[in-house]
Amino acid sequence: MTTALDDSVETRQSQPFKEIPALRVRDGMGGIRTFRGDQLGFLRSGIDQFGDIYRFRLLNMRVVMLNHPDYIRHVLVDKSEQYDKNAAVFRIARPVLREGLIATADMELWRRQRRMMAPYFTPRMVSKFARNMTGETVSMLERWESRPDADAPLDVTDEFGQLALRIVSRSLFNAEVGDAAQAFERAFQLANTVLGKFFSFPFPPLSFPTPSHVKLRRAIDRMDGFVSRFIQDRLDNEVAPGQEPDLLSLFLHAVDEGDGKGMDLEQLHHEVLNICVGAYETTTNTLAWAFYLLARHPEVEGKLHAELDEVLGDRTVPDFEDLPKLKYTRMIVDEVLRIYSPAYQLMRHTSEEDVIDGYRVPAGSQVLVNSYLLHRHPDFWDDPERFQPERFSAEEIAKRPKHAYVPFGSGPRVCLGKHFALTEICLALATVARKYRLVTPEGAPEVLPDALITLHPKGGVHLRVEVRR
Repeated sequence: MTTALDDSVETRQSQPFKEIPALRVRDGMGGIRTFRGDQLGFLRSGIDQFGDIYRFRLLNMRVVMLNHPDYIRHVLVDKSEQYDKNAAVFRIARPVLREGLIATADMELWRRQRRMMAPYFTPRMVSKFARNMTGETVSMLERWESRPDADAPLDVTDEFGQLALRIVSRSLFNAEVGDAAQAFERAFQLANTVLGKFFSFPFPPLSFPTPSHVKLRRAIDRMDGFVSRFIQDRLDNEVAPGQEPDLLSLFLHAVDEGDGKGMDLEQLHHEVLNICVGAYETTTNTLAWAFYLLARHPEVEGKLHAELDEVLGDRTVPDFEDLPKLKYTRMIVDEVLRIYSPAYQLMRHTSEEDVIDGYRVPAGSQVLVNSYLLHRHPDFWDDPERFQPERFSAEEIAKRPKHAYVPFGSGPRVCLGKHFALTEICLALATVARKYRLVTPEGAPEVLPDALITLHPKGGVHLRVEVRR
């Protein structure tokens, strides 16, 4: 059976190619100034003019924008081998992520690393780290209680950033990170800002020592130092007998079934840093946006509190076994990830010419998927700006194409840490909301998304902490 996306030899010969419509502006630089000033607005304007596929130039790059579930399935699943990660956004992030799973374009290396690491990110394995997640969240709440200025608004973005790093450090290294969490957080924020601006205007090269590029190099060094310290400590001190092994110990002893060898220390460093960055970004921003949206939608917050009270009863802290019962909690998390996915865009590079729905995609094209816009597609999301967790009931999910919602990507390169992230976010959200309400300060302005390499709440989310009555 021939489908709309069939690019077989017969289809190529019998049907003329359609040219992808081009988004052009008259600023003399192929749209770069507009793109840099308002990336989301620029991409949305192309959708408004041309629909779900169009192209534009970003300096010397040919970019093809896709905004339909069928097109995204084609690239990420059906033709995943043809669409690789030798793409601009990953090349730009590679000074930080190097050859870790997130950004490497080396498919053989990726397959080898994925084989070795995937067994440690299954739901069963993630359940072993659930107590780290709730334990660190309880410790955060205890620090909130002892604040001298308890009535002042709290920068919850910063709080959740440190929480995410403490959780991943406990799970990875079985270690307390202390003040090092804040140092890592600041270093990553700087790197994200510099690289986000560079993606919008990729010039001069990152190797050129501009002041911002020098700061980037220092920030990377600080993140590397954070990771190296814990790896060295584990090399010097094995996990004590009878103690549950942490992820780092498991990685150190992992062996690839293909060649019988493990990771060298450089690759181990890259993977650990990738996990730290991925865990920090997803948890920090999803929790910050979640409590921001809950503060602005008390009717949703009320349903959350009712579910927590019913499921937990007299308990103040959920556990892993509660998650299947916390259905509305999970719907909230899914809806937050729809509206504000931290990994709000992904790119692929096509290694050979392809045809998508009759449109010719030349070899060497940079294919862009922006989930911020995809998750607002009016054909699949009614009133898309509205915060409505009920969209993620089983009945509503069944009505939509699978690839209308891709907060963790899809296909062979779907995010390895997806189960870890969703478990962590749901447990942390439930632990905080069981005891506290986070309330918008009077007169506080709307928080807008900041489109860097990842999507941040611009200026952070500042909320007051109130004990639930």
